[in-house]
Amino acid sequence: MSDNERPIAVFDLDGTLADTAPDLIAALNAVLTEEDVPPLGVAEARDLIGAGARSLIQRGLQVAGHTTIDDARLERMFRSFLAHYGEHLNDHTTLFPGVTESLDRFADAGWILAVCTNKYENHSLQLLDLLGIADRFTAICGRDTFPYFKPDPRHLTLTIERAGGSPRQAIMVGDSQTDIKTARAAGIPVVAVPFGYSDIPVAELAPDRLINHFDDLWTAAVEITGYGQKQPKTTLS
Repeated sequence: MSDNERPIAVFDLDGTLADTAPDLIAALNAVLTEEDVPPLGVAEARDLIGAGARSLIQRGLQVAGHTTIDDARLERMFRSFLAHYGEHLNDHTTLFPGVTESLDRFADAGWILAVCTNKYENHSLQLLDLLGIADRFTAICGRDTFPYFKPDPRHLTLTIERAGGSPRQAIMVGDSQTDIKTARAAGIPVVAVPFGYSDIPVAELAPDRLINHFDDLWTAAVEITGYGQKQPKTTLS
C-alpha cells in the first residue's frame, strides 16, 4: 500500500495527547507576575488553553480583569512566555492514559500518524521527544510551520500533505472547538476527547465521535473511515 492510500490520523497536542496545562499555566503565571497581575489557579486557567500562546495571555489578562492590552505589552509578555515555557516544557506534563498504546496500534495497522497543533513547532518537537513519542509521527506541524494555523483548515490539510497522506483518508483527533472547526472546514471527520481544554463541552460541538479514553480510539476511527480491517501485527514466539 502506497502512502497516499494509507489512512492518516492527525492529532492535536495540548489537551489531546498530553496534559500540558500545569506547565503552560506556570508559564502564564510567570509573565502575569512580571506584569504585577495576580496569578491564576490551574482550574481557573485550564480552559483558556487551546488557541496559542498569545491568546492564552490575552485570556489570562481578561480573567484577571485586564480587558485591554496594547500591542507592545502583549508582544513583551509573549516573548517572556515563550522563553519561560521553553525552559519548563516537561516539568509536570504527562501523556493521557492509553496514548502510547493507541499510537502503536494505529502504526502497526499501517496508519500514518501526524500532529497538527497551535503550539510552536520547536516546542512541539521538543516536548514530544521528551515524552518519548516524537518518533511515532511522520509530521509534527505547529502554529508557525505554515502561513496558516488552526482554525484555518489549511493548517490541517498541509500537515496531512507533509505527512504523505490524503485528506480523503484522514481523521482529526482533538479536544476543542478549534479542532472541530478546523476539521469541519477541511471536510475531515473528527474524534473529540472530553478531558482536554475546552470552554464549551465538546459533546455539544457535535464531533463525529466522542471517546472517553484512548482505548476507544481504534474502534471510533474504524467506524468513521472503514479502514482498519488489517489487524495489528503480532509477534510470534
